[in-house]
Amino acid sequence: MRVTSSPGAHAQKAAGGSGRTRSPWDTADKPVSIPITHQLGQLGKEIVLHCDTSFPYVAWKFNGKTIGNGEDIFSNGSRYLTLTNAKKHQSGNYSCHHSNKTLSLIELQLGLPPEKLHIQCWSSSYPEKIKCTWELQPDTNLPTTFLTTYRLGLIGPEAPQKCTQLEMNPKSCLISNFKMFEEFPYVLNVTALNQLGSITQLDYFFVENIIRPDPPVNLSISPICHESKKLYIQWQPPHSWPYPDIFPLKYQVRYTKTGSTSYRTVGPYEQNSLVLTGIRRGSIVYVQVAAKDITDLGHNSDWSEVVTSRPWQPYDLKCLPRHLSKVTH
Repeated sequence: MRVTSSPGAHAQKAAGGSGRTRSPWDTADKPVSIPITHQLGQLGKEIVLHCDTSFPYVAWKFNGKTIGNGEDIFSNGSRYLTLTNAKKHQSGNYSCHHSNKTLSLIELQLGLPPEKLHIQCWSSSYPEKIKCTWELQPDTNLPTTFLTTYRLGLIGPEAPQKCTQLEMNPKSCLISNFKMFEEFPYVLNVTALNQLGSITQLDYFFVENIIRPDPPVNLSISPICHESKKLYIQWQPPHSWPYPDIFPLKYQVRYTKTGSTSYRTVGPYEQNSLVLTGIRRGSIVYVQVAAKDITDLGHNSDWSEVVTSRPWQPYDLKCLPRHLSKVTH
């Protein structure tokens, strides 16, 4: 890449034309054609920028502004500019000059090599898929590529398989070919690499230990006609749970009322509906439901969205007929 400036724009402005916007590289009125040097540096380390010239003394600029010596940057007018403890805001465009002439252009990009991965795998659509996600800690501030494979056990005849990365989230992948109730754990291998380095981290898991359904859906709550202390609650298994008849779920229900600082939790239940009893007349009640594999494998889902209602009151027109509510807590 080359940056070229011309005095023609200045002449246009003097003649009453619209002058061009000056870029961070604009430093003189004379035409220049200077290649831009791209330099990569690590945050927190000492970075030295070199002005490509034989002049012993030069002036340095950062994003078009003159640089003075400070605690974390100095040059003493020499051809070398030193960042003693490079910080994120010091990424940008540097240039050196002599007698109003631009000598070098340097684009500095600062970042970190991958240091640590936080990996998490779970199955919300057991037994079809396992989803794994990861985060880099700290962020590298640089483009980083991830390589992901998995296998059953650390050793064995089977070759590692690819964990398919998702375009919508490059820090995640899906495993769709696995076996249930294996004696040995599966091992996910995630390698993160960028221009400053790489790191590989393994995550071990037994499939049945990482079952975690999504929250139940279509949660509704209704007053029951002529029942001033009851509410009828209904929900459905999460859409992501592929075989609710073959691998059924059990459910917990938690509820609270206006003015209370705590929830009451009841269950687990195998059915998809419930009648809450003993509700104070006129109280506004807030309800959520969570799901778990019926055999108690894995973990509870997150709580569902909140639904709210109050028990039936005289003259309420919208209520559930008594004969439709059969399951009672």
